[in-house]
Amino acid sequence: MKTLNCDICIAGGGTGGVAAALAALSSGMTVVMTEECDRLGGQLTSQAVPVDENPWIDATDTGCTARYRRFRENVRSYYRAYYPLTEKARADARLNPGQGNVSPLCAEPRVAERVLADSLSPYLVSGALRVLFRTVPASADVVDDRIRSARFDNEETGDSVEIVAAYYLDATELGDLLPAVGAEFVTGAESLRDTSEPHALPGRADPLDQQAFTWCFAFDYDPARSSVIDKPRSYDFWKGYRAPFWPDMMLSWTYPDPISLSPTRLPLFAGPSDAPLGNDLWHYRRALYRKNFADGFLPSDVVLANWPQNDYWLGPLVGVSPETKERNLKAARELSLSFLYWMQTEAPRHDGGTGYPGLALNGPSVGTSDGFAAMPYIRESRRIRADFTILEQQIGYEARKGLVGAESFPDSVGIGSYRIDLHPSTSGRTYIDITNWPFQIPLGALIPLRLENLIAAGKDIGTTHITNGCYRLHPVEWNVGEAAGLLAAHCITKRLSPRAVRSRSANLADFQALVDREGIPRSWPEDIRTVPRVQRDPLGM
Repeated sequence: MKTLNCDICIAGGGTGGVAAALAALSSGMTVVMTEECDRLGGQLTSQAVPVDENPWIDATDTGCTARYRRFRENVRSYYRAYYPLTEKARADARLNPGQGNVSPLCAEPRVAERVLADSLSPYLVSGALRVLFRTVPASADVVDDRIRSARFDNEETGDSVEIVAAYYLDATELGDLLPAVGAEFVTGAESLRDTSEPHALPGRADPLDQQAFTWCFAFDYDPARSSVIDKPRSYDFWKGYRAPFWPDMMLSWTYPDPISLSPTRLPLFAGPSDAPLGNDLWHYRRALYRKNFADGFLPSDVVLANWPQNDYWLGPLVGVSPETKERNLKAARELSLSFLYWMQTEAPRHDGGTGYPGLALNGPSVGTSDGFAAMPYIRESRRIRADFTILEQQIGYEARKGLVGAESFPDSVGIGSYRIDLHPSTSGRTYIDITNWPFQIPLGALIPLRLENLIAAGKDIGTTHITNGCYRLHPVEWNVGEAAGLLAAHCITKRLSPRAVRSRSANLADFQALVDREGIPRSWPEDIRTVPRVQRDPLGM
């Protein structure tokens, strides 16, 4: 078995993993990164989810880290450099290539992937970074609560590699490094007895109560053609399926409003598809708006489907056998295929007809041959049992009982803002969508209870099932990963443990000064901190 040595091993090359790598590499560290997919970027790229952000990122100079802001501007610069934009679009400082409703920066996952690859390219050339694709955590050698080495397996070749590092960061989509190294973790939903959170389960905790995941896909529309796919094998099941908490059949334009749970109808088209904005699904996650580009360049807009109709909640991905996990992944993909087929053949049309046969999968925008995302969109991971666990009572509007603002964390290493947004779960619960305050990211949530050289760098930080609902979005996951990469590098340089950084005031002040210098805001301005997130993603994310 081959052995690789480095300063920092990052398991998972998603949004948090890339941010962690950039932070560690810029600090002079050597990094080996593993990734189960064939590309980096996670929800930004392989999962095909347009960035979902707070409303202040474009309007102010806060709301995200300097590196994340640079990534956003580089996406815009990519379009300006290589795409035939109209003069109006090119001059727009806040260019939104897709003009989608969900975000001020809706763009193709393929472009986000190229931008991230370019940012890492210098370190690949210098040898400071090595990336192992199709590679997943397998086991570890742990002595006296310290990981001495970890084994990773290549899922295509079956080959294994041993990685020896000073620090190990888990940025995998499901927290897969945690069981491999024997870390303590939580899955699913905690009980009211566990956390006292108002929205926790009233009975027992349920480790298999996990948020729905979604297999996204990209498509376009030409009414002059027919691109109807073969009828999916499970189409009849999905056409006839209706969850007890759903107001209509799964394959329909009607879904429950995430907050009120009242039936809400949102069709594919509510008006002209060429309109810059519109209250329909077509405009919701549009990744390319053809009128942003020269006449004739794009025959159609390109839209990403991450909607209520293709959320899969009939089985979880964590805490089940590999066979069950694989079966649930295939079923989620079949649901998305069935939804596409229904839209093509049986969906009620805006003009009174039936079906849109001109809808077609668009592979180039997501960088796949079939138009489906390379990986499913994962909302919930294993979560470390952390030095500090973030509770609803610390960030939730109602749970704060009249207090103004989220709780201030003295060990803050970042910020975020998004509603506590939980999608239907695998135990049969419907949406939980709660107003909360703009919040901070406490360092203690990145540090596991016992292991000394393991750091959480993604959705596996110390949240609960409830608070995961607002700590899982793109800019927050990026901030978590970036802080984790900086922490590991700082600990190596200063010869300190993460726990020693947090527990001693002088050490913490020293690290937070580094965080400040790196352009990571640790608190919100007062006029934003006291604004509850009543604004929301209309469909949930």
